[in-house]
Amino acid sequence: MTAELTAHELIAKHRPTLDQALEAIRTRAYWSPHPEHPKAYGEHGSLDAAAGKAAFDALLGTRIDLGQPGTDDWTGGEVSPYGIELGVTYPHADVDTLLPAMRAGQRAWRDAGAEARAVVCLEILKRISDRTHEFAHAVMHTSGQAFMMAFQAGGPHAQDRGLEAVAYAYAEQVRTPDTAEWTKPQGKRDPLALTKTFKPVPRGIALVIGCNTFPTWNGYPGLFASLATGNAVLVKPHPRAVLPLALTVQVARQVLAEAGFDPNLVALTTEHPGEGIARTLATRPEIRIIDYTGSTAFGDWLEANARQAQVYTEKAGVNTVLVESTDDYKGMLSNLAFSLSLYSGQMCTTPQNLLIPRDGIRTDEGPRTYDEVVADIARAVDGLLGDDARANALLGAIVNPDVKARLEAAAGLGEVALASREIANPEFPDAVVRTPVIVKLDGAKPDDEAAYMSECFGPVSFAVAVDSAADAVELLRRTVREKGAMTVGAYTVDADVERAVEEVCLEEAAQLSLNLVGGVYVNQTAAFSDFHGSGGNPAANAALCDGAFVANRFRVIEVRREA
Repeated sequence: MTAELTAHELIAKHRPTLDQALEAIRTRAYWSPHPEHPKAYGEHGSLDAAAGKAAFDALLGTRIDLGQPGTDDWTGGEVSPYGIELGVTYPHADVDTLLPAMRAGQRAWRDAGAEARAVVCLEILKRISDRTHEFAHAVMHTSGQAFMMAFQAGGPHAQDRGLEAVAYAYAEQVRTPDTAEWTKPQGKRDPLALTKTFKPVPRGIALVIGCNTFPTWNGYPGLFASLATGNAVLVKPHPRAVLPLALTVQVARQVLAEAGFDPNLVALTTEHPGEGIARTLATRPEIRIIDYTGSTAFGDWLEANARQAQVYTEKAGVNTVLVESTDDYKGMLSNLAFSLSLYSGQMCTTPQNLLIPRDGIRTDEGPRTYDEVVADIARAVDGLLGDDARANALLGAIVNPDVKARLEAAAGLGEVALASREIANPEFPDAVVRTPVIVKLDGAKPDDEAAYMSECFGPVSFAVAVDSAADAVELLRRTVREKGAMTVGAYTVDADVERAVEEVCLEEAAQLSLNLVGGVYVNQTAAFSDFHGSGGNPAANAALCDGAFVANRFRVIEVRREA
């Protein structure tokens, strides 16, 4: 195969970006090479808004033929949460044919070295970035995210997470030198002398099991971490969210081929309704790495049964915010209202439990009782979403019927402080759009505990009354220890309470946000700076992204020779 992209060209093009990414993960300062604003696109080969929408529309009703070996059928059936039938079909694989073909290209990919692999990955990300507007529509119409969120979270933020994984992968691979001269003195005898070489080698084929709500944001870290460390990657998207990852695989295969590598290093497989191919793939001996985002039940199954693979899971948790006191009551209410509303609460980082002392809290506007705090939070959400156009832009659409069912059932769990209401979307009349529900529960009642100690994924929050700040801290500890949490938040002006909450999060390995009142929210994390999850509590066994997320995707093999 003749390479259209030489290693020298790719290094010259992308090495500066890689170096900046390496510096960013060292300093944890803000940095991103991917513009967040839609108007930043349209030059230097990237698609502007109109071209991106046209490219997406042109995909509808088509077949995405990736030219993969082992394609034995075609699948489809995605229906947008906004009511559009996508009509796109994708390859279904005979894995007995596809997996050996994927392994065939790993030797050359391994021998290319860490830098070459990194810059090929950066070229893939650059081409995806150029099509951000197109990808945004694909994410919107598979996840139900509103367009601006799909554009940012499914575009530049996902691309940042992919680049972050590449940077960590590169840093870990070059930690060990390529060669070393080893000499051990032997007194009067000649010294012992060896020449040693060290080569990072891949584990094997990696499997990415995609999720419905954030197919690119959650899919890119594992995909690029495995590819950058020399592994072939098989992508198995969620059946309702295939298109964004199919386009990703298509781009990756094109770049690999142009760079002189086997395009089968990245492949896609889909499943027929009810086939459950993820279970079959996960226990294949060829699969040596698995990345999964989704339910706790299947994540636990993977960890227990995919024993031949290194398994990275992000599962369910019960995210908690402790509200004890604040010196900016309006800012707290506004911040919480946005956090509870964004994408209809369909984020693994959205707060669920609000722990509030039943005797009330101290604020800069005077004391507020538990009932007043809950009522004020409800009014803040209601005010934020009072305008239907703004509400549609924040809420997006309910991603699937299960979320809608949980939302409707939540009203029967306790006293409703804020009822959910239906919102019409004029552009997409078939979209299911609902505002959040807030339910009051008593932390001292065993019957209520069953509700607030389980994840209720979607636009559902529980205002849990507790006896004191100390009780809130202990309930927080128990929640994180038993159920896990991707995020923890706290509002307090009491130094002792702040130290107690921080100590719980340090001991139970949960990421903490304190006293957020501005434009940063507990359910948002920034690549290169924030860690998404910790890997230290039941919500996830890995963090996005740190050295541990990439280091075990390869092994260093040593060859010793007499000098």
